[in-house]
Amino acid sequence: MTQLKTSEITSYDRQDWERGYESQPQEYDYWIDDIEGEIPPDLQGTFFRNGPGLLEVNGQKIHHPFDGDGMVCAIAFNNGRAHFCNKFVRTEGYIAEQKAGKILYRGVFGTQKPGGFFTNIFDLKLKNIANTNIIYWGGKLLALWEATAPYRLDPYTLETLGLDDLDGVLKPNEAFAAHPRIEKGKNGKSDRLINFGVKVGLSSTITIYEFDTDGKLLHSHAHSFPGFAFLHDMAITPNYCIFFQNPLVFNPLLFILGLRGPAECLKFMPNHPTQVILIPRNGNQEEVKVLEAVPCFVFHHANAWEEEGEIFVDSICYESFPTLESGSDFRELNFDSVPAGELWRFRLNLQQETVEKDVIESRCCEFPALPPERVGQPYRYLYIGTANAESGNAPLQAILKIDLVSKDRQIWSAAPRGFVGEPVFVPRNSFKSEDDGWLLILMYDAVNHRSDVVILDALDISKGPVTKLHLKHHIPYGLHGSFVSDIVHRG
Repeated sequence: MTQLKTSEITSYDRQDWERGYESQPQEYDYWIDDIEGEIPPDLQGTFFRNGPGLLEVNGQKIHHPFDGDGMVCAIAFNNGRAHFCNKFVRTEGYIAEQKAGKILYRGVFGTQKPGGFFTNIFDLKLKNIANTNIIYWGGKLLALWEATAPYRLDPYTLETLGLDDLDGVLKPNEAFAAHPRIEKGKNGKSDRLINFGVKVGLSSTITIYEFDTDGKLLHSHAHSFPGFAFLHDMAITPNYCIFFQNPLVFNPLLFILGLRGPAECLKFMPNHPTQVILIPRNGNQEEVKVLEAVPCFVFHHANAWEEEGEIFVDSICYESFPTLESGSDFRELNFDSVPAGELWRFRLNLQQETVEKDVIESRCCEFPALPPERVGQPYRYLYIGTANAESGNAPLQAILKIDLVSKDRQIWSAAPRGFVGEPVFVPRNSFKSEDDGWLLILMYDAVNHRSDVVILDALDISKGPVTKLHLKHHIPYGLHGSFVSDIVHRG
């Protein structure tokens, strides 16, 4: 395997990075003709990606990109050609604000309605922005936002079909998180989708859901815990759903008074441990365990698995919570003033109830991805967005491949004027080894103010792109995506 080589390029242009946050109000539908290289002939299916598409409403700025309306992109690969389509998820809030020409809803991350204190006080209704993830399961394409039910889209046209309660599984206002895990069939079992929802109050309730490939609920179970739970993601093993409860306290007073968004009311407690919550997938309340780990903040987990009576969890960890300042502009972020994400490995001993941690990768990183077959299982290869420089906090401009056995690294960098997001792993048809596949990345090209769909050979990403598909426009930085092999454009 090629060893990681340090790039001579260690900086980026701040204006380049900021332009990637410009809104994209247009919706497109076209065949991609501007292509470098060739599309792999065995790449058949659709790469879906979700993220905030609007960062302002009629000139009124959204306070944080996580409050932006969801826009889903679909890049369909079929017989060596590729088709692009994007559409906004037409949520109730999106339709209302577009009609009114102004912001009508407050946002979790600080967006306020115009008019100041008197307009926002006591208005606790938040807009479902359906902007975090996009999955295809049980014949449904679902745009996810973790605070409520998903929106269902037509998988071929991306037209919004409406809120979906998963055939009655979700009751009104029940949450369905944006980070489901798909467990590939083992020991004669079919594939399963495992997800959760959180209800917060004086105590917090986590509900676990497991669905079969037809979207039928196999079982669900709820578990309550004291205090406020900030849970964005989970990891799974064959026997457990695992959550990291970040050491945060939530004071809702300034939110109720219309002065801040809920996420701006969170305070990190550096002297309190992070709690590792292990919920048995069989629903047995008596087997629930809560262990204590070093204080840290976790948005995303890479993977987890069981080995010789212990559980290992690989997670992107921050030494503290990046506090959101009311009235600030996210485009003016000082990267040097906030902690960078690192890849940590936690070793959980359930008998001794101990947690040990090691730092696997100290280079600034986020958005981990691995081959789908290894989710919840021991694994060797991880792919992750990373900074171009080896140290310090910075935008993600490169993709890093980590061999967790040999400790070797490979890197492909789009610096100095390219910015990347989450990689999506697509296995080759042959699939001769764990890393035998393609990586799909939506990259912002600041030189041409457009986005490229980049295809890397997952066996050796250091060789650079196999294919670059140049879009006719840019797509704002997104969040999460997925690949579906049996959905392709009908054109």
